[in-house]
Amino acid sequence: MTTTPEQLEPATIAVHAGREGLRDLGVHALPIDLSTTSPMPSIAAGGDAYDLLASGAALPDGMSPIYRRAWNSTVARFEEAVAALETPRDELDSVEAIAFASGMAAMTTVLLSRVAAGLPHIVAVRPLYGGTDALLASGLLGTSVTWADAHDVADAIRPETGLVVIESPANPTLDLYDIRDVVRQAGTVPVLVDSTFATPVLQQPLALGATYALHSATKYIGGHGDAMGGVVATSAERATQLRPIRTITGAVMDPWTAYLLHRGIATLPVRMQAQQANAGEVARWLAEQPELTRVFYPGLPGADPTGLVGRQMAGPGAMVSFELPGGLAAAEAFCAALQLITHAVSLGGIDTLIQHPAALTHRPVDAAARPGEGILRLSIGLEAPVDIIADLQRGLYAVAVR
Repeated sequence: MTTTPEQLEPATIAVHAGREGLRDLGVHALPIDLSTTSPMPSIAAGGDAYDLLASGAALPDGMSPIYRRAWNSTVARFEEAVAALETPRDELDSVEAIAFASGMAAMTTVLLSRVAAGLPHIVAVRPLYGGTDALLASGLLGTSVTWADAHDVADAIRPETGLVVIESPANPTLDLYDIRDVVRQAGTVPVLVDSTFATPVLQQPLALGATYALHSATKYIGGHGDAMGGVVATSAERATQLRPIRTITGAVMDPWTAYLLHRGIATLPVRMQAQQANAGEVARWLAEQPELTRVFYPGLPGADPTGLVGRQMAGPGAMVSFELPGGLAAAEAFCAALQLITHAVSLGGIDTLIQHPAALTHRPVDAAARPGEGILRLSIGLEAPVDIIADLQRGLYAVAVR
């Protein structure tokens, strides 16, 4: 980019970030480096590169990346693009991003970094993505967890607390949490925000004081349901703690995936704008249906009592959940009747998906904290809202006549 990021709007950053130097390479499209290994100019130079990468530092231009598990130029370009979108405008060059093979690999690496620091206790606010919830509850990585209400985070902090984990908007009920307030309560304890539902277009957790902004890049960042990855944006200092763990554990993103995800970033702002508009129409229609117990969407009247939409988030997003009074049987009948909407896990793609959290994404969550059996989660796509609504009407009719 020929101008500095503080002079550019997010839509412009999304198109141009991570593409520096392409003109010098004589190419316009993003290059894909598929090499698993790299030639060494000398034994000494190879050793110097190894030491630098082992320290967790970013690789400078001109130094051999040695081996793909340690560094890849295509992945690095994707990381630069995410970092540019997550960087607060008054903190240029202070944010780095680290890409991983999946969102869960990203979460695992952050947790391992806290265990390595001798701070294995985690304070977490439910609801969270079911995989994250299950990982924390299992203690598999040597962590212990205290589940806390967002207003009671401070009371749950211990001397050995290494991390506070929240997800906002939360999965699947779209609860919004005041990130600044959670950061205030956490004090010196770092805060991780899973911002997958919001994306960097609608929310920048680091600008609100969080230490880590985590995304399942599989979702909106990729946007087409054909690439799996995760990414964490954080300070340069924290990034140096994460890279060696990624290298040692092999939780690396492959270059083809990085290329697809980077390509997805270019259209992320326009996709989010269109999908959010569609979600608003669908949510308002759902809210008018007397057959439903409840509709979950931050953009509905009364759903955001503290005004976080507009203050913390640039918009309410494109995820909508709703609850049927008939529990699992009603949810089963509803999903079976759909013809346009795909019944599948994941989210954030160009087509509308529906899934039953209690049976799928949140199945491993403790029963007391699991979403209700009548709750279904919609990821609204780019179809015409009238067609999405017509399909949802099929579902409601099937429930009524079952």
